[in-house]
Amino acid sequence: MTPDFKATLKYNTHEEGGRSMPALSGYRPDIKFDFDEMITCGIQTFLNKEKVYPGDIVEAVINIFSVPHFKGRLNKGMGFTFCEGPNIIGTGIIDEILNQELRTID
Repeated sequence: MTPDFKATLKYNTHEEGGRSMPALSGYRPDIKFDFDEMITCGIQTFLNKEKVYPGDIVEAVINIFSVPHFKGRLNKGMGFTFCEGPNIIGTGIIDEILNQELRTID
């Protein structure tokens, strides 16, 4: 499966409302972009790490489940949150769009 985009992720500490346990590469939190009410699931594959602890910053490639919904709507530098249920456990910034269908049309 080809990743949809590469991002820098910041996992919140437990005190900031984040996880109390580390996340393993392949973790699938919900992802929410500010410009849309739609929440999608995304597989985070960490680069150069297998495990991320609360408070860590990591680079990852991400596959989202709702590609047709977000077609032509994402761009480099766009921020998003990732959640477990109602709890925001971290934030991300898109570093590179890998799936060209998702790229905002200029």
